[in-house]
Amino acid sequence: MAGILQTGFGGVEGVGDALSALSELVPTFTGRIAVTFAISVAVMAFLARTDWLHKTAPDRLESTAWHVIVTVGTMIVAATAGLAIVGIWGLSDDLFAVFGTSYGPETIVRFGVSALFLIGAYTMTGLIKQLVDQLAETRSSVGEHEREIAYRLGQVALYLLALTIILSLWDVNVGGFLVGAGFLGIVVGMAARQTLGAMLAGFVLMFSRPFEIGDWIQVGDYEGIVTDITIVNTRMQTFDGEYVMIPNDVVSSESLVNRSRKGRLRIEVEVGIDYDADPENAADIAKKAVAKLDDPMNVPTPQVVFKRLDDSAVVLGVRYWINNPSARRKWRSQTAVIGAVKQALEAEGIKIPFPQRELMGRQEAGGFILAGNEGSAEEQLKASSADARGNGEADGDADGEDPESGEQQSERTESDSETEPTAENDADREPPKAATNVKAKGAPDGSGADETDGGES
Repeated sequence: MAGILQTGFGGVEGVGDALSALSELVPTFTGRIAVTFAISVAVMAFLARTDWLHKTAPDRLESTAWHVIVTVGTMIVAATAGLAIVGIWGLSDDLFAVFGTSYGPETIVRFGVSALFLIGAYTMTGLIKQLVDQLAETRSSVGEHEREIAYRLGQVALYLLALTIILSLWDVNVGGFLVGAGFLGIVVGMAARQTLGAMLAGFVLMFSRPFEIGDWIQVGDYEGIVTDITIVNTRMQTFDGEYVMIPNDVVSSESLVNRSRKGRLRIEVEVGIDYDADPENAADIAKKAVAKLDDPMNVPTPQVVFKRLDDSAVVLGVRYWINNPSARRKWRSQTAVIGAVKQALEAEGIKIPFPQRELMGRQEAGGFILAGNEGSAEEQLKASSADARGNGEADGDADGEDPESGEQQSERTESDSETEPTAENDADREPPKAATNVKAKGAPDGSGADETDGGES
């Protein structure tokens, strides 16, 4: 720093020596990173307090002069911090190669003109803001969203113009700088496609203007009041008290409903009446009940239409309009309409039925008749019995019984069932023979011939 004071404005040798001394003071890589980080944090903290400095203007100075002093001081602090970082990393020779090594009166003029361009750009941004505000006041089509975007675009354009002129004054190749900026823009565009898409969608929303701040909109699954619109996203407050930030590319790609666009909103309430009631009379009663309320508009007048024949009721649609729509007005008016219509219908004896189902019994005559079969129900029953009997015989065969014995047994069963015993048959029938004891050969008593005990052979 002593070298800087000794050289004054005549040369740059002292500045170079001072920057080289800074690089020698911090020789290690880790130390340079730590010092650079500390300087950056300090400068950012100072820049964050510039707004407070602009507001604390002393009484003996005009506000414009104070703003200029704060701006110039901010630029000096930023430039000094930049030189310190350059010196710490030993890049002073590269810096002097760009801006030259001879700092005479011409260099002083260049510094002064550069400072004037920066101050002029800052001052012109305030003028642009005033012009945009005046234009927005004279034209209702320019909203707060368009006002903010126009001001930011003008501010960026002025700073870019001032920077280009300053670089030209210092004989910097602006063409190469622009080419490098173009390549950098391509790289950034590829890396931040979504962000750039949201920015482009923000410009589209600015020109199409589907909604404004304070409108009640629905975007996809989100519904609420718009609180802020930026180039990148749109912010809204839902009716549950939640703040939602939606990217503008999502807003432009989703279906959007603006319930505040025309300053009024139509609401429909469905009510069911009993089938025994007169629907025309019920519609007149509901319409008169809605007309007595405060929230529904008189023009357009409330209407009642027949919606459908439901399972348990004739459904009527009570339609009415409210102005300056909001969620609170909607629910308040809907609650009032439902209560008034229900009370009016009950007063006239018109029933509002709840869902119900009526069950009726039916007597079956002649059994069930299968579709597509000819003949009476009795014939179909006989056919089904025969099929069942056939299935039983098949089951007997499957169990290992003799088919012939089964047929003989079936014939005996049928003959027995056809011949009914009578009293005469019982009288004519012979008495049963006496039982005989038969001993086969080789019986335990040792006799080898058949013997009969008191019976006829």
